[in-house]
Amino acid sequence: QMTLMAMGITPYINASIIIQLLTVAIPALENMAKEGEEGQKKLQKITRYLTVGLAVMQASFFCYATRSAITNQIPKPLAAALIILTFTAGTCFVVFLGERINEKGIGNGVSLIIFAGIVTRIPDMIKTLYYDALNIAGKFENAALGNAAGITAFAIVTLISIATIIFCIYVQNAERRIPVQYSKKVIGRKVYGGQNTYIPLKVNQSSVMPVIFTMSFLALPSTIVAFFFPNSNNIVVKWFRDFGGSPIYYVAYFICIFAFVFFYSLIQFNPIEISQNLQKNGGFIPGVRPGRPTSEFIAKVANRLNWCDACFLCIVVLVPTLLGKLTGMEGVWFAGTSVLIMTGVANDLVDQIESQMVTHNYKGFLV
Repeated sequence: QMTLMAMGITPYINASIIIQLLTVAIPALENMAKEGEEGQKKLQKITRYLTVGLAVMQASFFCYATRSAITNQIPKPLAAALIILTFTAGTCFVVFLGERINEKGIGNGVSLIIFAGIVTRIPDMIKTLYYDALNIAGKFENAALGNAAGITAFAIVTLISIATIIFCIYVQNAERRIPVQYSKKVIGRKVYGGQNTYIPLKVNQSSVMPVIFTMSFLALPSTIVAFFFPNSNNIVVKWFRDFGGSPIYYVAYFICIFAFVFFYSLIQFNPIEISQNLQKNGGFIPGVRPGRPTSEFIAKVANRLNWCDACFLCIVVLVPTLLGKLTGMEGVWFAGTSVLIMTGVANDLVDQIESQMVTHNYKGFLV
C-alpha cells in the first residue's frame, strides 16, 4: 500500500542539504546567501527547483521497484508517468504546506511536518513494544516468570525512552557562554557601551544534520545495489546489500558522525567573522587580545564542543540500536534521530511561542 505523499518531505531535506553544501563551494551562492532577505528568497527558489528534480528521481526509483504491481489495463509508460507525477505532486504539496506554516504560523513548517509524522508513529511503536513483551513472556515455560520478564522488558524500554528524551532536551539546551565586555564610549554628555554580555555556543550546534548526512551517505551503496542488481547472488553485491546490519556499518556510522559534525561546523560557524564583529563594536573577550587571538580562542572552544556534540549524537543514535539488537526488541527501540528531531522542534516551538508572548506583553508560555 502506498500513499500520495509516500516520499514525504525527504526530497526537500536532501535539496536543502545540497544547497547548504554548495553555498560554501560556489562563490555565487555564497554571495547570494549574504544578500539578506532577497538572497534567501533566491536560494529558496533554487531549493524548490532542486526538490522537484530529486522528487522525480526518487519517484522513478519507486516506480521501478514496484513495476511488477503496475496494472496491464493501461500502457506501462503512461502508468509510470502517472506514478512519478503523483508522487512528485505529493512532495510538492507537503513543501507548500510547510512554507505556508512558515508564513502564517509559528515555527519551522517543514520541521513541524516531520515532527507530526514522528508523533503519529508513537502508538504503533507502543503496540510493537507490547507484542515484543508478549513474545519474551512466551519464551518461558513458567507463566508467572514469563509475565514478570515481559513486564520488566516493557518497563525498562519505557524508562530508557523517557531518559533519552530528557537527556536530549538537556544537551540541546546546554551552551558554553564566552564572556564579552564592551569598552565605554563618551559621545557628548552620554556614555555608551561598557556592558557585559556573552557569546552563547550551543553544545549541539549542528543539531541533527550530521546524522542525516551520515544516513544518506551510508544508504547510498545499498540503494544503488538494490536498484541495479536486485536479484544478483554476487558476493560483493550481497555484502553491500547486507551492509546495513553488519558491524562494519556501525563503525562507519561512528566515524561519519564525527567527520560530519566537524564538517558541518566548518561551513556553519565562522569564528573570524565573530571576532571581526566584536572588534568593530568595541567588544573583547577578557584575557584575550582582539583580532586573530580572539578568533583562535573561539575556534578552540567550538572544536571542544564539537567533540562533545559528536559523542552525544553517537550515544543517542547508536546505543538504542545496539541495545535493540542485544535484547531482540529491535522493532520497538525509539530511533535516536526521531528523538533528536522531536526534542529539537519542540524546543524551537516553545522558544518562538515564548518570544511571541513576550512581544505581545503576555506572561511566559511555561510560567
